[in-house]
Amino acid sequence: MKRNGMCPICFVKRFFNVPSKVSEVYPADFYGNGAALTPPMGWSSWNTFRNRIDENLIYDTAVAMKEKGLVDAGYHFVNIDDNWVDNARDDEGRIQADKLTFPNGIPALVEKVNAMGISLGVYSSNGTATCEDLTASLYHEWTDAYTFAKWGVEYFKYDFCHNIPLSEYAPLVYAVTISKNGIGRTYDCKEAELSGLARYMKKKDFDGKYVSGLDRREGAMTFDNIEVEEDGVYNVTVHIVKHGQYEKCLMLEANGIEREVLIFPSQKRFNMTAKFTVSMHLKKGKNTLKLFNPIGTRADSAMLQYVNMGRQLKKATEKVARDAGKPEKPITFSICEWGFNQPYKWGRYAGNLWRTTPDIRPIWPWIKILYNHTVKLYKYAGVGGWNDPDMLEVGNGKLTFEQNRSHFALWCMMCAPLILGNDLRNISDDVLKIVKNHDLIAINQDALGVPAKRVIKGTVDVLIKPLADGSVAVCAFNKGGKKKYNLNLKKVLSDEYARCKKTENFVATNLWDKSETTTNGVLSVSINKHDSAVFIVR
Repeated sequence: MKRNGMCPICFVKRFFNVPSKVSEVYPADFYGNGAALTPPMGWSSWNTFRNRIDENLIYDTAVAMKEKGLVDAGYHFVNIDDNWVDNARDDEGRIQADKLTFPNGIPALVEKVNAMGISLGVYSSNGTATCEDLTASLYHEWTDAYTFAKWGVEYFKYDFCHNIPLSEYAPLVYAVTISKNGIGRTYDCKEAELSGLARYMKKKDFDGKYVSGLDRREGAMTFDNIEVEEDGVYNVTVHIVKHGQYEKCLMLEANGIEREVLIFPSQKRFNMTAKFTVSMHLKKGKNTLKLFNPIGTRADSAMLQYVNMGRQLKKATEKVARDAGKPEKPITFSICEWGFNQPYKWGRYAGNLWRTTPDIRPIWPWIKILYNHTVKLYKYAGVGGWNDPDMLEVGNGKLTFEQNRSHFALWCMMCAPLILGNDLRNISDDVLKIVKNHDLIAINQDALGVPAKRVIKGTVDVLIKPLADGSVAVCAFNKGGKKKYNLNLKKVLSDEYARCKKTENFVATNLWDKSETTTNGVLSVSINKHDSAVFIVR
């Protein structure tokens, strides 16, 4: 399958090229929507079923999750990947499910799976179409976010196919209006302080001045005299002079804390002026509002598009809860731009998890590549925001029993989301036993939220992961043939990352066979080809 118009080989080659550097123009704080405090657990339709999905498959999978004890084990999401949407929006511009494969609609499906203690997830793309060339969400962020929230969706995967980068250029701004409940004040651009390449201009056919040169982070205009009578959410309206049929981008920064992105789409009809409004928090008294275009690289564009969608999702769930007078149901936001634009550097500001790699395949060498890349990014993940090396292929393809075990164990150690990708209706007992391993799941879901660090790299990799109760998870992953390996616990636990206070009398519990060993240093283990030995050490 081609992704974004590229053959699979070209797609992978692009991943391993050095990405464009992302600028440090982030929101001021982490995403913080209250979701995904531990790595999400569930199932997705893509790996096994691709475009062969319908509402019966999704419901039957939810039933299988419940009956086979996966829900009790912690798997709470059933996620519908690509191919669920209709190829056109409804008459009011809203995204809608395919009428043939999902005739009863997504809200009805949400209700049915919720009754089993399961949450439903959906998919779209940050582009003009999805990877399967269906309706996507670029330029429809608020409409789709609000629709998903109204439906009761609790997981959203946002892909990167057919993406169009944001413009490096800003609109021509002539005023901003701050208002609340229909009452407000307009600040003329002449009241702003200009910096960088920003400058005042005047059009012959426009009665007044406007500001140009806010492009590519090279110019800014700042209002430091915006005064409001009380703390609260205000409408910030940007008035612009239309200038050709080109998309423009502008970031608004309030008091150096809150940032919102405005996208000004190109229009066939030329208008001399236009205005666009966002909601922002302002404080009683004087406020500072800064306007500039933050796009310097392709990575900046991707970052801000995902930041924008994440903000719309938060606003949508808040509005739905407020309007209904019910507790908010946050949507776990999965960023899926395939690791091209260093999402590990900005993902925690935009959403709850971010893909670190291209798509996974049930091929052992490829799984190892995804592991080798993601394990190095441990410093970037933590509570509420997770590195995502993609869904689990446990039970798929021709993976051996040992490869299935290692695949699952490594994802647990790295605090990766545990999103199953096999046919749960026909899951084998061996695979079910692996993915229901209580102790490994507990490592993944540990409240401390610290991903594993690789402390030894070689034929046998050794990973350590500190846990909330003071113990340490230790994984020895054998990338070669069967061998006896002397695991030096004293050495690996001396690394500061382990947070281990003990220097002797280690008690190691094997999480596969539940055996227990006491040692003052070296633990001798026999590890089959491609298998892993995982221990809790106290």
